[in-house]
Amino acid sequence: GEDSRSFHVSIQGTPPSIASSGEIPIITAVAGGQLLLECPEAAEPHPNIKWHREGSLLQEDARRQVLAQGRFLQLRAVAAADGGEYSCRANSPSGDTGPRVRVQVHG
Repeated sequence: GEDSRSFHVSIQGTPPSIASSGEIPIITAVAGGQLLLECPEAAEPHPNIKWHREGSLLQEDARRQVLAQGRFLQLRAVAAADGGEYSCRANSPSGDTGPRVRVQVHG
């Protein structure tokens, strides 16, 4: 079967630049809104992409859902506690942290 969903993401401020000189891109989210983060590693099909927040494995719940086999992380009803550094990585022996992004919540 097929499953399709559409998302509306509001990101305020300057879009993050992945090519910035080693700095972590910052995404600004509005409290109470939704945020959709994309994992750049997912360009290739990876069976198990895991999301981490502040270095700890992110647990899915009613507000935080991993979509498309880990390619996206959706945060609903964003709260100040959702701010911090997020990273995604495919399960690999190298164990590197993968791409990172910092989320700041305003409002």
